[in-house]
Amino acid sequence: VCSCRGLNLSLHLRKTHSCFYCKVNNVQAATPSVCSPSHFPSHNNHTLFLSPLFSRSTDYGTTYEKLNDKVGLKTVLSYFYVCPTNKRKIMLLSDPDIESSILISSDEGATYQKYRLNFYIQSLLFHPKQEEWILAYSLDQKLYSSTDFGRKWQLMHERVTPSRFYWSVMGLDKEPDLVHMEARTADGHTHYLTCRIQECSETKRSGPFSRSIDINSLVVQDEYIFIQVTAGGRANYYVSYRREPFAQIKLPKYSLPKDMHIISTAENQVFAAVQEWNQNDTYNLYVSDTRGVYFTLALENVKSSRGLEGNVMIDLYEVAGIKGIFLANKKIDDQVKTFITYNKGRDWRLLKAPDTNLRGDPVVCQLPFCSLHLHLQLSENPYTSGSISSKETVPGLMVAAGNIGSELSYTDVGMFISSDGGNSWRQIFEEEYNVWFLDWGGALVALKHTSMPIRHLWVSFDEGRSWSKYSFTSTPLFVDGSLVDPGIETQIMTIFGHFSLRSEWQLVKVDYKPIFSRKCNKDDYQTWHLHNQGEPCVMGERKIYKKRKPGSQCSLGRDYSQTVVSEPCICGQGDFECDYGYERHNNNQCIPAFWFSPSSLSKDCSIGQSYLNSTGYRRIVSNNCTDGLREKYKAKMEKCPGKAPRGLHILTSDGKLVTEQGHNRTNIQLDFGDGIAVSYANFSPVEDGIRHVYKSAGIFQVTAYAENSLGSDTAVLFLHVVCPVEHVHLSVPFVAIRNKDVNITAVVWPSQAGTLTYFWWFGNSTKPLITLESSISYIFTEEGMNTVTVQVAAGNTLIQDTKEIAVHEYFQSQLLSFSPNLDYHNPDIPEWRQDIGKVIRRALVTGIPDEQILVAVFPGLPTSAELFVLPQKNTTDRRKSSEADLEQVVEILFNALNQNLVQFELKPGVEVIVYVTQLTLAPLVDSSTGHSSSAMLMLLSVVFVGLAVFLIYKFKR
Repeated sequence: VCSCRGLNLSLHLRKTHSCFYCKVNNVQAATPSVCSPSHFPSHNNHTLFLSPLFSRSTDYGTTYEKLNDKVGLKTVLSYFYVCPTNKRKIMLLSDPDIESSILISSDEGATYQKYRLNFYIQSLLFHPKQEEWILAYSLDQKLYSSTDFGRKWQLMHERVTPSRFYWSVMGLDKEPDLVHMEARTADGHTHYLTCRIQECSETKRSGPFSRSIDINSLVVQDEYIFIQVTAGGRANYYVSYRREPFAQIKLPKYSLPKDMHIISTAENQVFAAVQEWNQNDTYNLYVSDTRGVYFTLALENVKSSRGLEGNVMIDLYEVAGIKGIFLANKKIDDQVKTFITYNKGRDWRLLKAPDTNLRGDPVVCQLPFCSLHLHLQLSENPYTSGSISSKETVPGLMVAAGNIGSELSYTDVGMFISSDGGNSWRQIFEEEYNVWFLDWGGALVALKHTSMPIRHLWVSFDEGRSWSKYSFTSTPLFVDGSLVDPGIETQIMTIFGHFSLRSEWQLVKVDYKPIFSRKCNKDDYQTWHLHNQGEPCVMGERKIYKKRKPGSQCSLGRDYSQTVVSEPCICGQGDFECDYGYERHNNNQCIPAFWFSPSSLSKDCSIGQSYLNSTGYRRIVSNNCTDGLREKYKAKMEKCPGKAPRGLHILTSDGKLVTEQGHNRTNIQLDFGDGIAVSYANFSPVEDGIRHVYKSAGIFQVTAYAENSLGSDTAVLFLHVVCPVEHVHLSVPFVAIRNKDVNITAVVWPSQAGTLTYFWWFGNSTKPLITLESSISYIFTEEGMNTVTVQVAAGNTLIQDTKEIAVHEYFQSQLLSFSPNLDYHNPDIPEWRQDIGKVIRRALVTGIPDEQILVAVFPGLPTSAELFVLPQKNTTDRRKSSEADLEQVVEILFNALNQNLVQFELKPGVEVIVYVTQLTLAPLVDSSTGHSSSAMLMLLSVVFVGLAVFLIYKFKR
């Protein structure tokens, strides 16, 4: 063990103390696309760079060479980059407060060339294959490209969203120099654009997604591209798999996400964390099919927190080295508990606590009341190990901070280790430590995680069963981190810190090679079988791993090859998850959710064609089981069923229901009526007119005034400024009495849309009723189901909604209430109320014709509904006997309700009971909060909120 002393050069490089972490901009994805440059120090193979003294070591820190003379004594450096495809190439950035320049080295930092820049770099993105190609993002949101490792730069696009630019993916994009980016275009909207680095003019760019997207939503990761589009107040997510056309992501119908983060896209599957409408500090974990379109629930209420830069961090950890194993912290009744899965989220269980503590005493901890809980946050500082660690090169070995008890604790924290992939655990420390893996996991090195100075480290050769204590410095050191060579055969680490908050940096090189007494031979290895609580098949395979025997103090070295023996298992129940639209119930069966109709999968199918009909199950992605239940649960190819036409829609080519005749333009001086006016001297017509942006909807009196030596003239225009309407919901009663007035309301979003025109269509009428009011009263004269359609016009936008009303001479109704657990799952939207009404009706109908029962769920909380009992068809002529039949049906239903015999399962584990409240004499209406307004019928001109071009004529002098 030897130490070296760093010198203080704070005048030439700002001291960062503990700010050594590589800043990762939040791209809502597990794999960062843009990594801002590392603060010093950093490793580059065996080359070490040290700050604040800018020095270079090529022997793991044994000796150093000062480089300040080579970069310029007056050069103030701020950031440091290493080319990921050629570690000999290094780039340094100057301090932007002093100057804008870069220093380039092609010999691991031995010599540098300095280049001036005309922009200030915020972050760099290196090409994954071409070492000379770099993207640079500037402080003023411009994206530049270089094809000669930063010597010359070319502007690609302005107004690019931070961290939302990506290089092409080999094997997916046709051109290796293609760049994906999210940027604002001239129309002010955000778009997803692609172009090549040397051909990114406006005519050369393409838009793979035709519409504008939400800002900060583009993610390009592996085989997937994700975007978000908000319409009608709801977020819609789209995915492109292997650069195919975008498809809308299908989450369960009533997840109604507030936020969504892509966690992983590994192994041809997407893991996504979704914060649903009724969640605040938790997220639900969803897994997709291979194309990333259809998502099913894997785990509810996963804990979340905020990182140092405000980014959302999900308490989910993917164990490295073994596919399918994840750890997650789930919130249950205000307690956070750690769960583990061995099949990508199909099944989860609590962690069994160690049998004994550090002193060898038995641990009394009975599942499910007591278990082991772990902290799953990765360190935002790459120079510490984080609260949990596993390595691809050391499968099965995990080290984590945590505690034993009924819930996760943030005060009573110790360190635990598992050598068998999380099946069993042992405690190794009573306090929190940073633990690193050396030489393929053959040695573990631990440093106490503390804000106090330390001078000891611990080393274990038997997977944490015993530890040897070593002193690495004579004077206690405030440790800021440790540099460990990323090579898998690492046997050297460099510890850095300072003796006091004002002292210079201290580096300690720790070489463990002498401790490894010899090279390993065949007697130093053993095998271990991966299992899940004794079940040998994990992800459809039996796997046997080779590893070094605990206690063998030998070195594996560079030529070590990991041996894995695997064979497929017969497919069983645990190899299949529920398909989209299905939920797993207590009997382990996948049953359609209340909102899902399996027959809907064939709705786009024509006679003579075939479609894949799901059995309700799908094999877990990357599961390698064979035979067994595979054929039974596989989707079946079936002929498209013949059926009567239903749900016919007519659309124009652009999706709009109105078009424009044309535009005429001219120019004039104007008072716009919103407190803003413009005037011109010696005015002459302008080709494009006078442009003005209105910030709010309303009716504005626009006045034009012209004057010269011969006289004057005035013109007035009443301008209707409207917002584009995005959604309309027609609120109608479910049942109405024939020849009685019925109130009907159209609810428009956004509510402040300005002057709107409503077209009302009833039944098969060929002429609509036209109003400026959002409500209308109407009398139905025909019994049976009557159709009502409303079209809402705002400028050149026209949207519509259609509902049906059951019209009868008489009926009976009853108010219903429900057990309180239904309120938690009630998002209070019309579609949910409609679907729940169908579920309640199915629970009520026992030998009664479906057409006689109708359930209307009311808006708001607590959840309530009205049950309508309708007469049978064609009973007008025998009303008296029909009324008696109706009374009999009502008596049957009410007896069942009064005995609490009517209940339904909303989702697995959620049973809802239906109760009777009070009898009503008249039908109630499903009326969401409406918006009613009147307007003057002087529609001389209509424009959207935004740009208006005024066209008024005048004579020249």
